[in-house]
Amino acid sequence: MLEDDYKPVAQPQRRLNPTMKEVVRKEVVKLLEAGMIYPISDSAWVSPVQVVPKKGGMTVITNDKNELIPSRKVTGWRMCIDYRRLNKATRKDHFPLPFMDQMLERLSGQEFY
Repeated sequence: MLEDDYKPVAQPQRRLNPTMKEVVRKEVVKLLEAGMIYPISDSAWVSPVQVVPKKGGMTVITNDKNELIPSRKVTGWRMCIDYRRLNKATRKDHFPLPFMDQMLERLSGQEFY
Protein backbone atom coordinates (compact mmCIF):
# COMPACT_ATOMS: atom_id res chain seq x y z
CA MET A 1 0.00 0.00 0.00
CA LEU A 2 1.14 3.51 -0.76
CA GLU A 3 1.13 6.54 1.48
CA ASP A 4 -1.74 8.93 0.70
CA ASP A 5 0.36 11.99 -0.09
CA TYR A 6 2.59 10.40 -2.77
CA LYS A 7 2.04 10.67 -6.51
CA PRO A 8 3.41 8.02 -8.90
CA VAL A 9 6.82 8.85 -10.35
CA ALA A 10 8.05 7.83 -13.81
CA GLN A 11 11.82 8.24 -13.55
CA PRO A 12 13.92 8.42 -16.72
CA GLN A 13 16.16 5.48 -17.50
CA ARG A 14 19.90 5.89 -17.01
CA ARG A 15 22.15 5.71 -20.04
CA LEU A 16 23.77 2.32 -20.57
CA ASN A 17 26.57 1.38 -22.92
CA PRO A 18 25.93 -1.48 -25.40
CA THR A 19 27.52 -4.10 -23.13
CA MET A 20 25.28 -3.11 -20.21
CA LYS A 21 22.20 -2.99 -22.47
CA GLU A 22 22.91 -6.59 -23.47
CA VAL A 23 23.20 -7.60 -19.79
CA VAL A 24 19.80 -6.00 -19.11
CA ARG A 25 18.25 -7.59 -22.22
CA LYS A 26 19.42 -11.09 -21.26
CA GLU A 27 18.21 -10.68 -17.67
CA VAL A 28 14.79 -9.40 -18.78
CA VAL A 29 14.40 -12.31 -21.23
CA LYS A 30 15.38 -14.77 -18.48
CA LEU A 31 12.84 -13.27 -16.05
CA LEU A 32 10.11 -13.24 -18.72
CA GLU A 33 10.72 -16.91 -19.58
CA ALA A 34 10.67 -17.83 -15.87
CA GLY A 35 7.31 -16.06 -15.46
CA MET A 36 8.70 -13.75 -12.77
CA ILE A 37 7.85 -10.62 -14.76
CA TYR A 38 5.37 -9.87 -17.52
CA PRO A 39 5.02 -7.14 -20.13
CA ILE A 40 2.95 -4.08 -19.29
CA SER A 41 2.14 -1.31 -21.74
CA ASP A 42 1.72 1.59 -19.33
CA SER A 43 2.68 2.08 -15.70
CA ALA A 44 2.46 5.09 -13.42
CA TRP A 45 5.65 3.95 -11.65
CA VAL A 46 8.91 3.62 -13.61
CA SER A 47 12.22 2.97 -11.85
CA PRO A 48 15.65 3.16 -13.48
CA VAL A 49 17.83 0.12 -14.16
CA GLN A 50 21.48 0.05 -13.15
CA VAL A 51 24.14 -2.56 -13.96
CA VAL A 52 26.84 -3.21 -11.36
CA PRO A 53 29.80 -5.61 -11.33
CA LYS A 54 29.52 -8.88 -9.44
CA LYS A 55 32.39 -9.12 -7.02
CA GLY A 56 34.54 -12.19 -7.08
CA GLY A 57 37.53 -13.09 -4.97
CA MET A 58 40.44 -10.83 -4.15
CA THR A 59 43.50 -10.58 -6.34
CA VAL A 60 46.69 -8.53 -6.13
CA ILE A 61 47.83 -6.22 -8.91
CA THR A 62 51.03 -4.21 -9.31
CA ASN A 63 50.79 -0.44 -9.78
CA ASP A 64 53.24 1.93 -11.56
CA LYS A 65 55.47 2.09 -8.48
CA ASN A 66 55.69 -1.72 -8.36
CA GLU A 67 53.52 -1.80 -5.21
CA LEU A 68 51.08 -4.64 -4.65
CA ILE A 69 47.49 -3.40 -4.46
CA PRO A 70 44.60 -5.68 -3.41
CA SER A 71 41.74 -5.60 -5.90
CA ARG A 72 38.47 -7.43 -6.43
CA LYS A 73 37.97 -9.51 -9.57
CA VAL A 74 34.82 -8.76 -11.56
CA THR A 75 33.19 -12.10 -12.35
CA GLY A 76 30.14 -10.78 -14.20
CA TRP A 77 27.41 -8.17 -14.12
CA ARG A 78 24.26 -7.81 -12.01
CA MET A 79 21.14 -5.91 -13.02
CA CYS A 80 19.64 -3.79 -10.24
CA ILE A 81 16.55 -1.59 -10.16
CA ASP A 82 16.57 1.63 -8.15
CA TYR A 83 13.34 1.44 -6.11
CA ARG A 84 14.24 4.21 -3.64
CA ARG A 85 11.41 6.53 -4.77
CA LEU A 86 8.87 3.69 -4.69
CA ASN A 87 10.12 2.52 -1.29
CA LYS A 88 9.75 6.04 0.08
CA ALA A 89 6.08 6.07 -1.00
CA THR A 90 5.31 2.60 0.38
CA ARG A 91 3.46 2.42 3.68
CA LYS A 92 5.62 0.67 6.27
CA ASP A 93 4.45 -2.39 8.19
CA HIS A 94 4.25 -1.91 11.93
CA PHE A 95 4.65 -5.61 12.62
CA PRO A 96 8.23 -6.67 13.36
CA LEU A 97 9.69 -9.61 11.49
CA PRO A 98 10.79 -12.55 13.65
CA PHE A 99 14.48 -13.10 14.23
CA MET A 100 15.97 -15.83 12.05
CA ASP A 101 17.61 -17.70 14.95
CA GLN A 102 14.29 -17.84 16.82
CA MET A 103 12.49 -19.18 13.74
CA LEU A 104 15.15 -21.84 13.16
CA GLU A 105 14.98 -22.88 16.81
CA ARG A 106 11.20 -23.31 16.58
CA LEU A 107 11.48 -25.30 13.35
CA SER A 108 14.34 -27.58 14.41
CA GLY A 109 13.30 -31.17 14.93
CA GLN A 110 9.91 -30.65 13.29
CA GLU A 111 8.70 -33.12 10.69
CA PHE A 112 6.84 -30.52 8.61
CA TYR A 113 7.48 -26.82 8.03
